[in-house]
Amino acid sequence: MEAEAPRLDPMTEAALKSLKDIAVPEPISWLPQTWGWAMLAGLLGLALLFIGLRRLRRYRANAYRREALLHLLDVEERMSDPARRHEGIHALAELLKRVALAGWSRKEVASMSGSSWVRFLGDHDDTPSEPALATLLDDFEYRDDGTLDTMPSNVESDLTTAARRWIGGHRVST
Repeated sequence: MEAEAPRLDPMTEAALKSLKDIAVPEPISWLPQTWGWAMLAGLLGLALLFIGLRRLRRYRANAYRREALLHLLDVEERMSDPARRHEGIHALAELLKRVALAGWSRKEVASMSGSSWVRFLGDHDDTPSEPALATLLDDFEYRDDGTLDTMPSNVESDLTTAARRWIGGHRVST
C-alpha cells in the first residue's frame, strides 16, 4: 500500500505555487560575433580551395609521368631477360622520347638525337647528368642486337634507375 504524502500547511502550499521555473539563458551561438572572423573564415576557405585546385592541376599535369613510370616497369622486365634485352633498350630510348614529347612541343623535341638529345635531357634534369643515359642515347641505341644481348647486367639497372630519375624529376617550363 502506498503511503499518503504528508499534508502541507496552506502557507507552504501557497509559496510553492508562486514559484516560477529557473530562467535559463539562451544557448551561446557558434557563429562569430564580428565580421572580421567571417572574413577570415572566407579567406581561409578560398586559400584551401586555391591549394586544392593547384594540387589537382599538378596531379593532372603529371599524369604522363605516372604512366611512363608504369611503362618503365615493363621495359625493365624486358631488359632483365638477356634474350629480349635489345628490345628493352630500344623501348627505353623510345619511352624517354615519348616523355619528352608529352612535356615539350613536338617541334622542339622530335628532331633531336645523339649529343643534342643527351644535352636536352641534362638541361632539363634536376639531378646531375647521368652517364648511363648519355651512353644509352649516344651508343647503345645504335648498336646491333647481338652486342646489346651480351651487355653486363649492371648496365641494365643503371639505365632504368637513370631513366626513372629523369622521368620523375625533369623540369618542364610552363
